[in-house]
This record gives sequence, C-alpha cells and structure tokens, in this order.
Amino acid sequence: MVVKIYISGISGNKEVKKRQQRVLMILDSKNVEYETIDITEPGKEMEKEFMQANSIARESKYPLPPQIFNEEEYCGDYEDFDLANEIDELEEFLKVAPPVSAKENVIDLNQSKEIQENGNTTSREPSTDKEATAVETESVEKRTTLSSENVQSDESKSIEHGGETNTEESAEHTEENVEKNEEKSDDQEKEE
Repeated sequence: MVVKIYISGISGNKEVKKRQQRVLMILDSKNVEYETIDITEPGKEMEKEFMQANSIARESKYPLPPQIFNEEEYCGDYEDFDLANEIDELEEFLKVAPPVSAKENVIDLNQSKEIQENGNTTSREPSTDKEATAVETESVEKRTTLSSENVQSDESKSIEHGGETNTEESAEHTEENVEKNEEKSDDQEKEE
C-alpha cells in the first residue's frame, strides 16, 4: 500500500506551503515511502476531484492540501498528521504499521507480567530509597575528600621544593581542581 500526499505546487497560501513541506520532511525522516500528487498540474483534475470528494474540509469550503491517503483510504489532513506524529502514532495514522503477530503479543504479555511480579520497571523516575540516597551522599563525600586530599598533597609538594612561585602556582591549580571537582559532582547529582 502506498501513502499518497495530495499537495498544491502553486499555492499562494504560505501556511499551506509550510504544512506541505513539514509533512514531506517528516515522512522523509521516518523513511516512509510515499507518492506526492500535485493537484495543480495539468491533467490532474481527476485526482483533485478525488481528494476533494474523499477529504474533510475544516475551515474552508473545500479541503486544503496537504491531504493524506493510503491508496484510496483517507488518513487525514495536516492537523491529524501532526497530532499523530506528536503522540508517536504516525504509522497507525498512515495505516502502514506492520500487523503484530499473535506470538509476539504473547511474548509481550509474559514480559509485562514478569516485570510486574519482579517489580522491575524501565522508567527513570527519581529514587526515593533511603539506601540509594545514602550511597549518593557517600560518593559525593568521597569526591570532596579526594579533592581536598589533592589540595593538601599539592601544597606539600610545593613546600618540599621551597619556591614561593611554585606554591602560588600549585595553589591556583588546586583551586581550579577543587572547582572542577565540585562542578563534576554537581553535574553528576543532576544526572542522577
């Protein structure tokens, strides 16, 4: 079955042009095979009549392009297409979704039962576990401790060398390292 997009190649309506381009761009990005039918070309009067007779007009007397069909079956207009794309049901809207076999259905049901029984979920909701929070706190403390140990070891190295410029340089490097470590730990906390 071929998806057919009825368009107007010489429309003076900018909104119609933008909508047509968006539909074609989305179909290209999703690798959906389609055929465009320009109802303004000479000799396409039958296609134009078919589109107008089998489409639903929203705001005007006649349905405006783009109108989407799967062979002879009407799928919808731009607004229907855009909604289906937003809720990730474009294949169902275009009626090109492969049928799910009964065997795949049974496997999916078994997997969902197993997930419910084991309590495993694939969602990434924040953890409310006290243990998880304690582990996160420990890791932040370890990173902070490590960065302050680095500061102390850098200072002792500069003292051993006995140079004032070395001490100033290492203090600057130490401050930079501490700031970088704090930024990293803040970023890691945000990701978690």
